[in-house]
Amino acid sequence: MFSFSEGKFDIVVIGAGHAGCEAALAAARLGLKTAMLTLNLDSIAFMACNPSIGGTAKGHLVREIDALGGEMAVNADKTALQLRMLNEGKGEAVQCLRAQCDKNAYHREMKRTLENCDNLRIIQGEAVEILTENGRANGVLTDYGGILECKAVIVATGVYLNAETITGEVRKKSGPSGFAPATKLTECLVKLGYCVRRFKTGTPARLDGRTVDFGKCTEQKGENVPAFSFLHPSSPKNLLPCHITYTNARTHGIILDNLDRAPMYNGEISGTGPRYCPSVETKVVRFRDKERHQIFLEPEGADTNEIYVQGMSTSMPHDIQIEMYRSVEGLEHCDIMRYAYAIEYDCIDTLDVYPTLEFKKISGIYTAGQINGTSGYEEAAAQGLVAGINAAYKILGKEPLILGRDEAYIGVLLDDLVTKGTDEPYRMMTSRAEYSVCLRQDTADFRLTPKIMGTGLLTAERKEVFERRKKDYNEILEALDEKPAGGRAAEFIEEFSMLGTAEGATYADLIRRGAKIEDIREFFGILKQYGGDILKTAEATAKYDGYIKKCMQQIERAKKLEGKKLPNDIDYSAIGGLRLEAREKLERVRPLTLGQAGRISGVNPADVTVLMVWLAAEKNKNKR
Repeated sequence: MFSFSEGKFDIVVIGAGHAGCEAALAAARLGLKTAMLTLNLDSIAFMACNPSIGGTAKGHLVREIDALGGEMAVNADKTALQLRMLNEGKGEAVQCLRAQCDKNAYHREMKRTLENCDNLRIIQGEAVEILTENGRANGVLTDYGGILECKAVIVATGVYLNAETITGEVRKKSGPSGFAPATKLTECLVKLGYCVRRFKTGTPARLDGRTVDFGKCTEQKGENVPAFSFLHPSSPKNLLPCHITYTNARTHGIILDNLDRAPMYNGEISGTGPRYCPSVETKVVRFRDKERHQIFLEPEGADTNEIYVQGMSTSMPHDIQIEMYRSVEGLEHCDIMRYAYAIEYDCIDTLDVYPTLEFKKISGIYTAGQINGTSGYEEAAAQGLVAGINAAYKILGKEPLILGRDEAYIGVLLDDLVTKGTDEPYRMMTSRAEYSVCLRQDTADFRLTPKIMGTGLLTAERKEVFERRKKDYNEILEALDEKPAGGRAAEFIEEFSMLGTAEGATYADLIRRGAKIEDIREFFGILKQYGGDILKTAEATAKYDGYIKKCMQQIERAKKLEGKKLPNDIDYSAIGGLRLEAREKLERVRPLTLGQAGRISGVNPADVTVLMVWLAAEKNKNKR
């Protein structure tokens, strides 16, 4: 192949999905000359599946991305059709924002942001090889012979690697929604030393909204809730509603009668699919005693009639899809505009990468997003942001950004991937975070924004917003620790029929007994100068003060193990007392700390004790 120089860059990002966009923006904003290579400019930030951002645990990730100077929250606010707060009936620690977005507008706005970012060049083309020299990445070769010289490469290829779509008996070499697949890079990744696996995901049909009887469905409107980004003081307008309907016995009968034509059950699909977002046929087979499954009808945009049928992902043949969808109440006369399909793609084993997302075997290669075996836009964007920051920091000679499980949901996500690995598409959930009470979505900026101080990720506007919020938050907490004057606490307790005496009670004590901060504000005439969102954040902190203190104690105990570093060149086979399984797992993962070692599947507390004894012996040996 004839080759030519496409230019010299600090960082090349392969892919322009949600991971690639965050990686490219982060690197460029940190002052690094960056190139983003994409198969198709029309696929930038493309929402191949659900036209939404956020949701349970995912909303936490979006807020954390925003706190670290990322773009997803800002873009979601710009293009939201409606916002809702999930889990409002539960504690604040698990409450999460979710935005229904305009699919086409989301793509256009992100593309515009990328195109107008300093230090960033966007190039359409396929990466066929990552070039290396002396164990380091030094360039990317494209299918048209262009060589992009660089110091680091971030691979964010999404579901495009050797992608094939499957619908019934039809299998096509294709990326999502008819975009071309990437057919050359997998071979290169294998040669570089990556362990490559095959995963699968899917998407439901898109219906013509004019043929849906929404009157038979339950309307779900948006809510007046905070915006995703801390930069935005008010919620986006709620423009369009969603609707809810359900499958039924007829739907289930159609699926069960045609399992012989279902690729998920006739052996046509071999890739591992997502456990927590299964196809409708999997739900019907797995839960045969369930009479119905909930379906959400979601608008794809303000400029289209397309309706996304969340909850009815399938790879059934087209004729069965028509029958199946039309069996649902409200969809009796629906027309399918885009048929549902499953998609298989190549991804890597994340036990091959460090917590920075850098490849262990070759310096300067990072991976982010679905190539790392995750599912979801939010998980991808979080990884892309971290990969972009760490690739830039390495070139700049700065310490890497490694977030702990006690600091962020992003830290939980990355630690799970590089310590435990995943045998199926990984999805973030609140239950994965053992310190969730300290990781509320509304405190993401307090936890994470200080980590980007003094960098190009922290704009003057973001710094001003952060400092004002932090100041107001501390002032409110300080005021809540005061005691009401003149015996008015007793009056408040009586008026609101609360338990307990007024003796020695502070405003925070009243909140812990169940009082609302708005009632305290009105009754006592305090905190009038503060807005509602920061008041609610302070209220939650006061309410869960005891739980937060216990959580912090757990974190401090865990940090003792996290603080004990393990040498990179440690020979686990030479450490007596370690079980064979533990030696194999430790050798595979190469943990950085004792804490990480203890989280590896197959390494038990006794093995950690052996490592502690070994470390102490090595320390004493070095003192002699």
